[in-house]
Amino acid sequence: MGSGDIKDIYRKDLTEDFPDQLTIRLGETELRYEKRLFTLPGEDGRPVKSGLRYGENPGQPAALYRLVNGNLALSGLEFVGPGQGLVSDIGATGQDLVFGCRKHPSKTNLTDVDSALGILRYLTDSPTAVIVKHNNPSGAAADDSLASAFHKAFEADRVAAFGGALVVNRALDRATASSMVERYMEVVAAPDFEEGVVEILSKKPDLRIFRLPKIERLSEFRYQRFLDIKSLIDGGLVLQHSAVSRVQAPGDFRPATADRAGERLESARPPSEAERRDLLFGWAIEQGVVSNSVLFVKDRVTVGIGCGQQDRVGVVEVAIFKARRNYAEHLAFSNHGLTFPELSRAARLGSKPNEAVSDIEAQVDEACGNLRGSVMVSDAFFPFRDAVDLAIGQGVTAIAHPGGSLRDFESLQAANLASPPVAMVFTGQRAFKH
Repeated sequence: MGSGDIKDIYRKDLTEDFPDQLTIRLGETELRYEKRLFTLPGEDGRPVKSGLRYGENPGQPAALYRLVNGNLALSGLEFVGPGQGLVSDIGATGQDLVFGCRKHPSKTNLTDVDSALGILRYLTDSPTAVIVKHNNPSGAAADDSLASAFHKAFEADRVAAFGGALVVNRALDRATASSMVERYMEVVAAPDFEEGVVEILSKKPDLRIFRLPKIERLSEFRYQRFLDIKSLIDGGLVLQHSAVSRVQAPGDFRPATADRAGERLESARPPSEAERRDLLFGWAIEQGVVSNSVLFVKDRVTVGIGCGQQDRVGVVEVAIFKARRNYAEHLAFSNHGLTFPELSRAARLGSKPNEAVSDIEAQVDEACGNLRGSVMVSDAFFPFRDAVDLAIGQGVTAIAHPGGSLRDFESLQAANLASPPVAMVFTGQRAFKH
């Protein structure tokens, strides 16, 4: 099979024979779903309806369903019900898959958007942009303007943002759209699009453009749960309540304390207002990161995100590596219009001075990959103090983690003995996502 044949796999739309209606019964409760179809321009210009392009991979048929009837309540807790559709409402009207969009989405496009919405429901106060790749945020930022938030989220990890899904919590404006079309994104989702924006975005014919009006009401989903279903290879199912963050305001963090051999240890200092703001932002982002994970935040911008590792110190190492790479990429592109590998290659070939590379490497070392002055957030406690020591060595000033380890005393001690002391708080809740 040649490369041309392989490319054709990604261009082929799969047909699927999933039923138009789906019913799930839990005890006496019956939940009814209907399959969603997308309206797209056909070859003759007439609108045609189609289901998902394919599932996680070409060759995997898939379908999207929306809950249309049935209210599930377990242990007195009422789950998300009909009429609250976000991603599952895409395709409900011709305008949800916007205008000149020529490609309908795959499963991954939808789940990337859904992952971003799971984060953004906790970040509604400021214009915020989240870029997701393979169901993990590559970069996220909040700022006074959407254009600035997008720029910072993209620059947070220029490499991983390539081909990602951008989701924003404000109507997409012309400034943001003009900046966005200079980059390669696969998906953009927004509550609405200001006049002239769709024409700008339509310059990218393969871009999937979603209008999700209910993004403006995301705060209503902060405490709501949905039925989380995991299918097993034997056909079995694992059902669980979805997770809800208990830390949704700066005051929800708990002061870090630990006991050992009758000795009581408390955090040497509370976080500053700015640190607490970054910790809260980071904990919201953490809700959408695949575990094991840690991330670093500075001025409401992600600096480095480590995810999907098997050990805690290892994922801190990954996040530090990503932060250093991200900062080098940012400096290289800002100063030379090249990626750092392109700049390094140009220096080797003599078309750029070697000092251009060495200067960036020196700046990365000096700023520890822009980690100096950042905060670290972890989705689970630290079983040993090594990860905390590693982060402190990079210049973090505050740390948030669930707490509850047998060695919390050692991790807190490491933070207190730092010079100056590093603030530490507990979330009182783990945030695993698998």
